[in-house]
Amino acid sequence: MIAPIDAVPRHRALEQGKTMPIRNRFAELLPEITAWRQDLHAHPELLFDCHRTAGVVAEKLREFGCDEVVEGIGRTGVVGVIKGKSTASGRVVGLRADMDALPIYEATGLDYASKEAGKMHACGHDGHTAMLLGAAKYLSETRNFDGTVVVIFQPAEEGGGGGDEMCRDGMMDRFGINEVYGMHNWPGHEAGSFAIRPGAFFAATDQFEIKVEGKGGHAAKPHQTIDTTVVTAHLVVAMQTIVSRNTDPTKEAVVSVTSFVTESQAFNVIPQHVTLRGTVRTMDPEIRNLAETRIKALAEHMTAAHGAQAQVDYRRGYPVMVNSETETEHAIAAARAVSGDCATAPLVMGGEDFAYMLEERPGAYILVGNGDTADVHHPQYNFNDSAIPAGCSFWVELAEQRLSAA
Repeated sequence: MIAPIDAVPRHRALEQGKTMPIRNRFAELLPEITAWRQDLHAHPELLFDCHRTAGVVAEKLREFGCDEVVEGIGRTGVVGVIKGKSTASGRVVGLRADMDALPIYEATGLDYASKEAGKMHACGHDGHTAMLLGAAKYLSETRNFDGTVVVIFQPAEEGGGGGDEMCRDGMMDRFGINEVYGMHNWPGHEAGSFAIRPGAFFAATDQFEIKVEGKGGHAAKPHQTIDTTVVTAHLVVAMQTIVSRNTDPTKEAVVSVTSFVTESQAFNVIPQHVTLRGTVRTMDPEIRNLAETRIKALAEHMTAAHGAQAQVDYRRGYPVMVNSETETEHAIAAARAVSGDCATAPLVMGGEDFAYMLEERPGAYILVGNGDTADVHHPQYNFNDSAIPAGCSFWVELAEQRLSAA
């Protein structure tokens, strides 16, 4: 689908009757963009603590000649404004990349591996940032469009809600953004290929903590206790019925208990307290409400039936990320212009805080293949630099199609 980076030059490809969807400029810029990406990879930053990354981004946007560069939106977010040769259309398109890393110890052995212990670009945000910077450089050089492109570099996607913070700072209104687009790499699929779907795409991500209190005591005298370990084990099993017996089987839902912690590690002590933690993923608001209601009811009544009690802290996270129908078609057209095809993506039960931007403006989020690499959030993951030309070309194609100067 995507011509490899070492493909024949465009003039030779034309002689052979082949197409060359990747823009020549990105073949020339690839070593430079790759160097940016690998520098970011070596210096990962978490959540809103993206000061170095944001500084690098802002400096490059100014070097490119962006008409305006604004820092500090959403705490450490950066926005660049690029005006076309004409702005008569009055249209403004937003393109967004995330900048933050993950609290993971890297195990790639790369020459440019993380220099920050316990921090790693294990989700490819270094690649996302580099590709959007490459597109910004190209668009600043050519300006072959009628309107304005706003490039958005967002902190704190990995749990901090940086997208929400940027919207709360009034970004959409301040820059007059009409529609907004995002992109994420996709391990296990051909580098530079694309996939997308309209409607609900990424799940809502909620989390819960349940504190169970019984009556602790000696493990040899369980009859004198209210055994929180047994009570909580029953609760964990019962919670599996939320999906299997309470949820419409045609609806998507995941309830996962990920932590079961007792206050005692002794072999002969029944603990007084147990804490459960976990996550709920849903694609439908009604199912989201159902899951929260059932978790609270099960915790209350299951523990009460055993003489214990429970306190539930249920926290709603990112909302469902929903692609607009029309803007999804625009993204498909751009992807096909670059790669020749655009697959239908599966539903993803992971979360994505680009959802907040899509609640503010119509838009779409697309996946770009990362090749045969470790999956995201794995200590051996690495963004595939061979996807850079396709990702950059997609951004430029999308901007020029949506702001056609013809």
